[in-house]
Amino acid sequence: MAKTSYQFIDLRTEIPGPKAKALLEKKEQNVPRGPFNTVPTFAAKGEGALLTDVDGNTFIDFAGAIGSLNAGHCPPKVVEALKQQLNRYIHPCFHVMMYEPYVALAEKLNQITPGAHAKKTFFLNSGAEAVENAVKIARKYTGRRAILSFERGFHGRTLLAMSLTSKVKPYKFGFGPFAPDVYKLPYPYYYRAPRGMSPEELDRELLNRIKNFFLSEVPAEDVAAIIMEPVQGEGGFVVPSKAFVQGVYEICQKHGILFIADEVQTGFGRTGKMFAMEHFDVVPDLITLSKSIAAGLPISAVTGRAEIMDAPDVGEIGGTYGGSPLGCIAALKVIEMMEEEKLPERAQIIGEKVLARFHKLQEKHPQIGDVRGLGAMCAMELVKGPDKTPDKELAGKILAQCNRRGVILMGAGLYSNVIRVLSPLVITDEQLEEGLDVIEEVVDEVLGE
Repeated sequence: MAKTSYQFIDLRTEIPGPKAKALLEKKEQNVPRGPFNTVPTFAAKGEGALLTDVDGNTFIDFAGAIGSLNAGHCPPKVVEALKQQLNRYIHPCFHVMMYEPYVALAEKLNQITPGAHAKKTFFLNSGAEAVENAVKIARKYTGRRAILSFERGFHGRTLLAMSLTSKVKPYKFGFGPFAPDVYKLPYPYYYRAPRGMSPEELDRELLNRIKNFFLSEVPAEDVAAIIMEPVQGEGGFVVPSKAFVQGVYEICQKHGILFIADEVQTGFGRTGKMFAMEHFDVVPDLITLSKSIAAGLPISAVTGRAEIMDAPDVGEIGGTYGGSPLGCIAALKVIEMMEEEKLPERAQIIGEKVLARFHKLQEKHPQIGDVRGLGAMCAMELVKGPDKTPDKELAGKILAQCNRRGVILMGAGLYSNVIRVLSPLVITDEQLEEGLDVIEEVVDEVLGE
């Protein structure tokens, strides 16, 4: 059982419990099968890095609402600020009557995002909306049509965002036709590089492919933007080199192509810096933000160079609920937490602990082919044999056992064989170590069979 006073679940606990089973029946009757669920139970309370379900079982949350809760579940400062805002007004709609929190948050993001140039910010509801609007702005500013994304990239599930996304199942299969003038570029995956090829050699080859793309597919003069995740999220937590990211940026600079950084999952302290692009010494022209921006409230942002952001005319960008007062208030408090509690620095410490434990497991189990990460964005990749055949089934088995024992984990990767960690950055050392203990026990048991 658990080392704390919380009632953590273990192998003797039935999941789902009776209350969750009753809710599952209602869910099956009323909700379509499309939305995926990691754990077959329902939340009753969240606090920090802990989630308690309707049957009283408490879980250590290593998924963080897919990276949306860097500030944790129900941070008290955010909750109190939201209560105060609810007594003022809920949503007059910025397009009808403006409100100060919208402007205050825009000003703050303009200050803290990479680059000392003049910037402007506007708000939407989701990461996919931010991506779509960044593309709209890029096309409007450049007068060009083509958008380039990367293999294994994930940018959302709306039509254009889905077109930019790489993984076919479950994101794209059967949902075509897709948006035109969207093309995929190669992204480095050093673990799966051709045998004998160094990371430096792979970087050079992939950058040359981009240059050749302009000769074989679309001329550079027709490309509005390249959109890149600084670290691929759904693609398997694949981390590129600084040389590669800078090489892509230099190509953009040479040809007047805008560089869009998709920081929806990597932003707000997750990688050990406030924004992952800071690791690569690259200042993007546009940056998309969402997920952990507001402790779980639905809000997203596009921040960019002022002259680019001003390209659309009045009424050409926006949305009824974009930048809701509640989202803006929550985001301002989250940024305050990030700065005062030094959560990006905490992310670095968390990441070092997680990767150390994963490397320890890798030494014992050759099925763990790769361990990688940046800050607290950490993962292990499961494979079969020296040929690195992806082992989706093994990853799924480990995930199911961890979830059953009270540690919520999720998979990732083009082959669904990656186990990723996205715990809230407010997780205590005790909770982190207990969660890692569970992972280690499960991995030893499953791989020892």
